[in-house]
Amino acid sequence: MTLDQALAFGLMGVTIALFLWGRFAYDAVALASLLIGVLLGIIPLDKAFSGFSDDVVLIVAAALVISRAVATSGAVEVIMRPVTPHLRSTAIQVPVLAGATMLIAMFTKNVGALAIMMPVALQLARRTGTPPAALLMPMAFAAMTGGVVTLVGTAPNIIMSRVREELTGAPFRMFDYTPVGLGICAVALLFLAVGWRLLPGGRRGAASMESAFTIGQYTVEARVPEEGGEIPMTVAELEALSEGEVQVSAVVPPSAGPRSASRPAASRLPSPDQRLAPNDVVMLRGEAAELERLVARAGLVLPGDGPTADDPTTDEDDMQVLEGVVTSESPLVGRSPAAMTLRSRHGVTLLAVSRRGEQHIQDRLSQLRLRAGDVVLLRGLAATMPDNLGELRVLPLAERGTALGKGRRSWLPLAVLVGAMALVAAGVLNIVLAFFAAVVALFALRIMSTREAYDAVDWPVVVLLAALIPVSGAIQHTGGTDLLAGWLTGAVQGLPAIAALGVTMLLAMAVTPFLNNAATVLVMGPIAASLAGKLGLNPDPFLMAVALGAASDFLTPIGHQCNTLVMGPGGYRFGDYARLGLPLSILVVLAGVPLIAYVWPVVPH
Repeated sequence: MTLDQALAFGLMGVTIALFLWGRFAYDAVALASLLIGVLLGIIPLDKAFSGFSDDVVLIVAAALVISRAVATSGAVEVIMRPVTPHLRSTAIQVPVLAGATMLIAMFTKNVGALAIMMPVALQLARRTGTPPAALLMPMAFAAMTGGVVTLVGTAPNIIMSRVREELTGAPFRMFDYTPVGLGICAVALLFLAVGWRLLPGGRRGAASMESAFTIGQYTVEARVPEEGGEIPMTVAELEALSEGEVQVSAVVPPSAGPRSASRPAASRLPSPDQRLAPNDVVMLRGEAAELERLVARAGLVLPGDGPTADDPTTDEDDMQVLEGVVTSESPLVGRSPAAMTLRSRHGVTLLAVSRRGEQHIQDRLSQLRLRAGDVVLLRGLAATMPDNLGELRVLPLAERGTALGKGRRSWLPLAVLVGAMALVAAGVLNIVLAFFAAVVALFALRIMSTREAYDAVDWPVVVLLAALIPVSGAIQHTGGTDLLAGWLTGAVQGLPAIAALGVTMLLAMAVTPFLNNAATVLVMGPIAASLAGKLGLNPDPFLMAVALGAASDFLTPIGHQCNTLVMGPGGYRFGDYARLGLPLSILVVLAGVPLIAYVWPVVPH
């Protein structure tokens, strides 16, 4: 072993040790490791920042943007809506959510599939009291196993296809991975359905700004459209669309004045059997996220939807929705939005009000006399919102990503994703260009603003991957891979062919948590093909074994993006991953090796 090889292995060892310690942020450790590698001379300066332009990093960033657009579109919620009311126990929730994530991961990037399903899981956990930690790690593992079914599901498959083309002249095709992948998915899903019980109880997700304060429920005013919505329906049917999360506190018919509400007495709620008519105004009470979902599902119209009155050409991307507290010095105190001519004079629209001590606000919001301490949800131009809030003496609250009033519900993001996948499957575009084109399409169709796209990217994950790619490449650059190849050849000499295949998969599985799966394939692919040639065996099953082993990174939170994504929301610790991941890794090896040997004969004909 040369000095450079020792330095490369030592640097990787120290990096992993710091990851295991957990004292410093993972992305900061990766950046420090990159810097030390350059200073030691084992990472060439011209390659130091190559990871930031690596295809895998670009795919991950684009997948997160597309997944956020699909998640906020509500398409997945609509598809899952008939199922979620029946998911009352953890024993049912885990296999259903893991199976759905696995299915989506077969046709899109596995990290994208996980990002799409995570909001559904977190919402379900909140409603049923299930710990998110019981759901998220099984879903992450399901996303990784689902990704091995097709070419586009996971980075190792994409890269191994390129490696095979360089070695044999022909790449793996879109569904060459499918026979083995489906068998692995069946085994994994059966295990996860019961194996989630191995996870420790009591884990809590990382605290967010949203959990730092509790606002309570909002009251929002929405109008039944004249046509195009799912209305007419009864009050009970409208509430049922929210699965009991939103209440109708009043109904104002179009013939009534703005101060009127269709209630016999101020304290009574509308009858559940009351049928809604076009242009009725309904007063809805619930959490902001639930109100947004109900408004979208029922096709209701919020006040101020569309451009501002003084500038009909205003772009939707220029609008902003903010939460704020009405201070005691505010001119709004004791006055209504209508009396203040809030929209025409100040350019903001009152979307919702939360008032402590008052369960049901039944007055129209435009006529509601505001009080000091009311929490209001205002919509207006982002450029003028700070000045408007200052004039109104409304204290803005920390941004919580409130979707109410943003009007992003659509099937278009899902159509864009399906179109991108179809272009990849047909061989028209490679996955990087297809995902890049999909992001541009989201902008062009005004489905997502650039600001929302930047917010969707998990930048610590991007930095972690980009910094570790050249660090792991240092092992190859210094000749460390040749050293490993020599050891591997000596270890499998004289073993049966299927045993050599198993050793290859185990080595790829053992290496990938400490490199990244892309680097593992790049390093191990040529080694495995060379090993097969020396043993007189078919290289394809060995390449498949490396791809499956590199994609099966269930042991640490750092080797795969899916594991990293769920670490914070699930409140997992570094050692938690091995509790569920080690048994699953063993099952993958026990099932994967014979499956690969059956589908891809080890001994050439």
